[in-house]
Amino acid sequence: MDKNQGRGGRSWASAGLCVLLAALLAGCASMDRIDRKLERVLREGGGRIIPEAPVPAISDGRALQPFGESPGDAVLYDRQPDTTNPTAEELEYQGVEVRDYDAIESRLDSYSRPAVDPIAIDLNRAFQLAQSQGREHRTFEEDYILAAIRLLIERHQWGPRFFHSLQTSVSADQSDGEYTSALNIINELRMTQQLPYGGEFEASLITRAAQQLTTIAGDQYTQSSQLALSASIPLLRDAGMVAQESLIQAERDLIYAARDYERSRRSLLVDIARDFFSLVAARMNIANQEIQVNSLNNLLEETESKKVAGTRSGFDVSNVEQQLANSRATLINRQESYRLAIDRFKIRLGFPMDAEIEIVPVGLELPDPAVTVADASRKALEYRLDYQNRIDGLVDARRGILVAKNDLLPDLDLGLGATFDPDPDNPTDNLSFDSDDADFAMSVTFGLPLDREIERLNLRAAMVRLERQIRSLTEFRDNLILDARRSVRAIDQNILTVRLRTEAIRSNTLRVIQVEIQRDETSAQERIDALLDLLSSQNARDEAVRDLRTSILEYLLTTGQLRVDRTGDFKPLQGMGVAVVPVRIPRLEDIEGGNWDAYLEEIEAELGERNAAPGEGEGG
Repeated sequence: MDKNQGRGGRSWASAGLCVLLAALLAGCASMDRIDRKLERVLREGGGRIIPEAPVPAISDGRALQPFGESPGDAVLYDRQPDTTNPTAEELEYQGVEVRDYDAIESRLDSYSRPAVDPIAIDLNRAFQLAQSQGREHRTFEEDYILAAIRLLIERHQWGPRFFHSLQTSVSADQSDGEYTSALNIINELRMTQQLPYGGEFEASLITRAAQQLTTIAGDQYTQSSQLALSASIPLLRDAGMVAQESLIQAERDLIYAARDYERSRRSLLVDIARDFFSLVAARMNIANQEIQVNSLNNLLEETESKKVAGTRSGFDVSNVEQQLANSRATLINRQESYRLAIDRFKIRLGFPMDAEIEIVPVGLELPDPAVTVADASRKALEYRLDYQNRIDGLVDARRGILVAKNDLLPDLDLGLGATFDPDPDNPTDNLSFDSDDADFAMSVTFGLPLDREIERLNLRAAMVRLERQIRSLTEFRDNLILDARRSVRAIDQNILTVRLRTEAIRSNTLRVIQVEIQRDETSAQERIDALLDLLSSQNARDEAVRDLRTSILEYLLTTGQLRVDRTGDFKPLQGMGVAVVPVRIPRLEDIEGGNWDAYLEEIEAELGERNAAPGEGEGG
C-alpha cells in the first residue's frame, strides 16, 4: 500500500470519527435549542394576540420529576408488575371495645386545630398560587406548548432537511482457490426541501470508497463520488395551496391554543374565586351555628331553672334538649364539610396534603355593571375567544372541502433530474464536478382518475363535517347569548336577594329581641323558632353575598371582558373601581349577654350601605 492510499483510508476514519463526535455534541445541546425555539414561537404567537398571557417557561430549569424513586430496568420492562391485593383472611380489622363519645368529640375538635402554623391565603394570593403552582394551570400550559411543538414539527418538515448515512461492508471472493477481501464504504449526504406549491427537491452527494484487504492484482484503494439533483412537481393533484394544508392548519392551531390558554386562565380565576367565597361563607355559617348552639345552651339552663321553679314543664326542657342536639350535629357536619372543602382547595392550589392553610376572610367588591342583556350578548359575540375559535374552525372545514376536491383530480407530475460526476482531469479532488459531463433527465407522468371512490367518499365526509360545524356554531352562538343574558339577570337577582335576606335578618333579630323581652310570657318553642329563623336568614344572606360576588365575575367571563394579569391576579378594566375588603366573621362576644340591639344596628347600617351607589363607573 502506498502512502497516499494509507492517508486516504485514515482520512475516512477521521471523517467518521468527526461525524460521530458532532452527533454526540448535537444531541447534548439539542434540547436547549428546542426549548428556545418553543419559547420564541409561543412569544410570537400567543404573546402577540394576547399580551396579558404569560409565555409558558420551557427552559427555566424545570425537569420531569419522577413520582417516587426512579425504577430500575427490571421494573421498567417487567411484563407482569406486582399487585398488592391481600385476601380477607390476610387483613386484620381492629375495632374499639367501648365507644368513648368524649374522646370522639375531642378528636373532632383536634381536626380543626392545625398541627403547625397555617399559611394565610387571601383572595389575591389564591389567584397567584393557582397559576404559579396549581396543576390545572400547568395542564393549560402544556396544551399550549404541545400545539407549539406540533407547529415546529410541521415547519421543520417544510424547511431544508439534511440526512447522512455511512455504510460499511466487507466482501470476500474466491477465485482459483485464492481469496480476495475488500472493505467498502458508502457515504451519502442528502438534503430535501418541500416546494411551496407541491412537490419536493432533493440533492444528494454519494461517495464510494473500496480498500482491498487481500490483494492478488490491481489497485488496492479506489474512490468515486456523484452529485445527484432531482425534483418532483405535481401539476394537478396535490398542487397549489392544498400542498400547504398541514402547515396552514398547524399555524392556525397555535392561535387556537393561545386563545384556549387565555380562556382557561380566566375560567380558573372565576373557579378559584367561587371556591374562596364559598369557604368564607362556610366559615360564617359555622360561626352562626356556634352562636346558635351557645344560645340554645343558655336557653336550656334557663328552662331547667324554670322547671325547678315550676313555671316550665319537662316537655319544654326536652324540646330544648332535642333542638340543642340537632344544632350540635349540624355544627359537626358543617365543620367537617369545611375541612373537606379546605383540603380540596389546598389540592387545587397545588399544596401538599400535609400543608396547613388558613383562609383570610375577604371579599372582592366590584361595581354593579350598567349593562343591558342586549349589550351583554353583543359583547360576548365580539370578545369571547372560544367563539372566535368556533368561527375560525368553520373556515378550516370549508378549506377541508377544497382539499378533498383536489384529491379527485388526475395525477400529472413533472420530474426533473441531473447527475454530475467528478472531473476526470482532477482525480485527487472527488468534490470537483465537471458540468460538461452531466446527465439531465425530465419526465411527465399522467395518471387517469380511474379509482377515486375513496376520495369521493372523503369529499362527502368533508361536506358532512362542514354542515355539522355550521350547526354546532349556531348552537354555540345561541347558548352564548343565553349565558350572557342569564349572567346579567343573575346580577340583578343576587343584588335583590342580598337585600331581601338582610331585611329578613333584621326582622328575625327584632323577633329575637321581642321574645327576649317577653321571655316569661313566651314558650320555649317560640324562642327556639326565633333563633332558628334568625340562623336560617343569616346563612341565606351569607350565601347570597357569595353568589353576588361570583355573579359579577361570571358576567365578565361570559361576555369575554374578564382580564387576568401575568401573575394570575384579577386585572380591573378601565373605569372599574375594585376593592378587596375584609369580611367580618360573627363572634359569640357580639351577642353575649343578649346584646341584640348592637347586632341590629349593624344590620341597619348594612342595609343603608347597600342602598348607596355601589361604585363609580361602569363595570360592563
